[in-house]
Amino acid sequence: MKLSEAAQLVSLKLPSGTRTDRRLGRCRTIEDVRQAAKRRLPRSIFDYVDGGADEEQSLRNNVEAFGRYRYLPKALSDVRSPDISGTVLGRKTAAPLGFAPTGYTRMISPLGEPAVARAAAAAGIPYTLSTMASTSLENLASSPGVSTEDLWFQLYVWKDRALTMDLVRRAEQSGYRVLEVAVDTAVSGNRVRDARNGLTIPPALTLGSILDIGRKPNYWASMLASPVLEFANVSDGAGGGYTIENISRQFDPAVNWDDLERLRDAWPGKLVIKGPIGDVDAKRAQALGIDGVHLSNHGGRQLDRCVAPVDLVRSVRAAVGDGFGVLVDSGVRHGSDIATALALGADACFVGRPYLWGLVAGGQDGVEHVAELLLSQFRRTLQLLGMTSVDELREAGPGILLPPTA
Repeated sequence: MKLSEAAQLVSLKLPSGTRTDRRLGRCRTIEDVRQAAKRRLPRSIFDYVDGGADEEQSLRNNVEAFGRYRYLPKALSDVRSPDISGTVLGRKTAAPLGFAPTGYTRMISPLGEPAVARAAAAAGIPYTLSTMASTSLENLASSPGVSTEDLWFQLYVWKDRALTMDLVRRAEQSGYRVLEVAVDTAVSGNRVRDARNGLTIPPALTLGSILDIGRKPNYWASMLASPVLEFANVSDGAGGGYTIENISRQFDPAVNWDDLERLRDAWPGKLVIKGPIGDVDAKRAQALGIDGVHLSNHGGRQLDRCVAPVDLVRSVRAAVGDGFGVLVDSGVRHGSDIATALALGADACFVGRPYLWGLVAGGQDGVEHVAELLLSQFRRTLQLLGMTSVDELREAGPGILLPPTA
């Protein structure tokens, strides 16, 4: 090869776009986004997002469970224009994906829940606000760029039933479409990383965190410049109210099916229960008039050694039949995970940690980047499976998805 010919192969371009654009441009997978977030967060805050309960066996198994399934594609299909839109609890969505509830998002980034909700609205997918959020349900619903049609609210049933029912009333008045009731928080999980790191919420300026300031000054500067962090949905609005020390004591270990029946009577919209729900409990919920189940083990943050939610999908769908919502989260890290869940019978997958990593890596743009990554991977998987739509994938699921390997 001549030198002149070799020179034509050399492409030297100056970096373009903002620093955030370049950072996100290097993120080709969800793990890339995770690593970008890890570089920007203090260790204790990153571990708060990244960690699980006890020995973190559930945390690891959630991801590994998806990888144990194998595909047998359909050959020679015209997949030039696959339709990745879905239907979630009666509403058409741009894709079978949603953003799961995560607590205290403004501790991860001052942009907080509104940035995530706007990214979800831009992608045409639902976002679920947590009771433990750092933005109130009213403020989120009225934020510019946020669509209440895509807003859900996750409810914890408190010992204070008046507060519980007040949250339900406020969610209805603010226009939230779906109410999710968490049923896996009779007590708080044992988050060992948080205990070892001495994490407080909001993060306190201890000796350890002061030393961390030197390593992550941008994070601490943004926190100090932002309004005080609080559990906004249960705050008294005067700097008091609940703290991390006492709020978990409000989880009620006495919650039972009678409470769920009362919530069904009180809530006029779609009602979903969220937790590691087997086929027997799913059938019981269906009989009570519940609209769906969100299969989840809280991302491995509650009960360790808990079954991976994706492994519950097939039996739950067989038990409840069609027309009943089956959603799944915990361990979704790739668009092929979405395809696997749908082939098993789910209506949609939800993610939590990935969008938090995206929020740290690039704000709202980072969250949108996470959605784009997952959906481009899902679209490609759909095409390589020989499927032209979500409906076809679900119908063909038993034939194209082989049993999990050991």
